[in-house]
Amino acid sequence: MKVFNKSFLYCFLLYLFFSSCKNDDELKNDEANIRFRYFNLEKQGWKSRNHIQKVDGINFVATEVPIQYYLLKNMGNLDLLKVDSLYESNKKERVIEFTFEQDNQDDLLQQKYTSMNYEKSVSYMSFNIQKDFAVVTSKNDTIKCSGVLFERTFKIAPKNKLLLFFSNINPNESIQLVYQDELFKTGTLKFRFKDPILKL
Repeated sequence: MKVFNKSFLYCFLLYLFFSSCKNDDELKNDEANIRFRYFNLEKQGWKSRNHIQKVDGINFVATEVPIQYYLLKNMGNLDLLKVDSLYESNKKERVIEFTFEQDNQDDLLQQKYTSMNYEKSVSYMSFNIQKDFAVVTSKNDTIKCSGVLFERTFKIAPKNKLLLFFSNINPNESIQLVYQDELFKTGTLKFRFKDPILKL
């Protein structure tokens, strides 16, 4: 009986050790997934860095979307040669995915966060927020946001996501996204995009 208890205890301790190692690995993988966003479509893939800032319990995440991915996703079944041709004519465009998420996954468009009623918050996100974004290039040119697409979740998901569009930026130029937050009143947030998008 004592042998059984000792071997059971030994096995249990080994189990705890290996399960804790596994949890550490899973945690590292989760952290790696937070740092990068992977875009996969039509047997092609890209890796783009997430730029995260947290203010007043709100996570602001800015990620550059690969133009090729955006073209493939929005133009449908294109062959790769056509995508390359479209990329050449659109390579000075930049698309940035910008998400807002509250720590407790609360709906950020409520009045307690925006000081506006829900409908006005949705309207601001849809039509007025464009003026709050600009890009500063490495040559110190300021480029205003040329368009915004607000992806409504209709209270199903806790995130609010925008696609921001900018034009006339050299594809090899590093940029800084500047957000003057008028919706949540957190001030000016700056996201420096140093790392290029990697094709996988």
